[in-house]
Amino acid sequence: MNQDLGLKILGQIMDWPDERARQEFQWLRLMARLKYDGYRDFQAGMRFIESLATWLQQFTPAERETAYAFVRYTLVYIGTSEMHRLVEQFYPRTVRDRIIRTVAAERGIPTYRVLADADARAAAERLRRQTLFMGLSDGARIDTVRHANVGLITNEQLVLATQVDRDKWADLLENLRADLGDPEARFRLVYLIDDFTGTGTTFLRYDQKKQKWKGKLIKFRESIESAVTALGGDRILAPGWELCIHHYVASAGAAQAIVQRHQEALPALNGDGWAKQVHASFGTILPQDLPINTDSRHAAFIKLTQTYYHPKIQTKHTEVGGAPHLGLGYGGCALPLVLEHNTPNNSVALLWAETDGGVQENAVVPAMRPLFRRRQRHA
Repeated sequence: MNQDLGLKILGQIMDWPDERARQEFQWLRLMARLKYDGYRDFQAGMRFIESLATWLQQFTPAERETAYAFVRYTLVYIGTSEMHRLVEQFYPRTVRDRIIRTVAAERGIPTYRVLADADARAAAERLRRQTLFMGLSDGARIDTVRHANVGLITNEQLVLATQVDRDKWADLLENLRADLGDPEARFRLVYLIDDFTGTGTTFLRYDQKKQKWKGKLIKFRESIESAVTALGGDRILAPGWELCIHHYVASAGAAQAIVQRHQEALPALNGDGWAKQVHASFGTILPQDLPINTDSRHAAFIKLTQTYYHPKIQTKHTEVGGAPHLGLGYGGCALPLVLEHNTPNNSVALLWAETDGGVQENAVVPAMRPLFRRRQRHA
């Protein structure tokens, strides 16, 4: 659709007077061009203006101003350039700092002396090669990490996923030993990388029904245990290795929960071959007061999340979040957040949910129309 036509239709939907329409159109054109049109999961032939017009029509005329105000003043959109910047900063701000601090601690020298001391500098370069980077999802952007750190990180240090077969583990170990000229070399630092965490439950959670810990961290532990068996007892990770968990974006709650849950899970995780230390780092942590349910300012919009809701969006995967009603998103996170490549299900459902509506339990359930369609990772 032509953008001017889309704006005209939008003005009619909102019933704006001419002066208000001119002001809003200026803002909408700017934000669509700079940010929102870059969202990856718009349907073919649709961009932000068209999506906004369609989205607003699901509300009554009296409710549309509340919905529009949420988009205008509350929505947080992390675009391509911001996310790319977080990925680019990952090595110089996080990895390099960890390497320098580790070498400084081992040698008993200040961090600022590491690069000035020839032996310490050589130790830092060796540790850099002994660092393994593994993606927890496609959001880890391992390809961007590689391109942003040419000459610092080799292809043989980057793995797209933690579930790796025997041949891949063997290749990683063989290349490491060849590069260092040490037949006994092993990885000393492992980075598990993901794009976003809203609750931390996908990464690590306790299953009350099965009385055991679950999540990506547990799967990683199982993967390295299987690798040792497959390689005939040859360990990939050095004694005293350290695990580093990095998310480019995290909610304030998840940043705390990941550290806390790991401490609670230590009895189940600790054992032969597990990490000596575990560190959590984040490219950026969202403000503590970002969730829309932290005060009464968004009461009118929260009411909309309850009115326009279809239980169909609830699945067995969303149950583990602890909040059965997903109006405020998975885990009740209540985030007004959109990422350029997908909308987290931790965000309010009105942003991403899509249903046909209908009758359920003898009640008419409204259809849900997304502003930013979510690509589901679970069927």
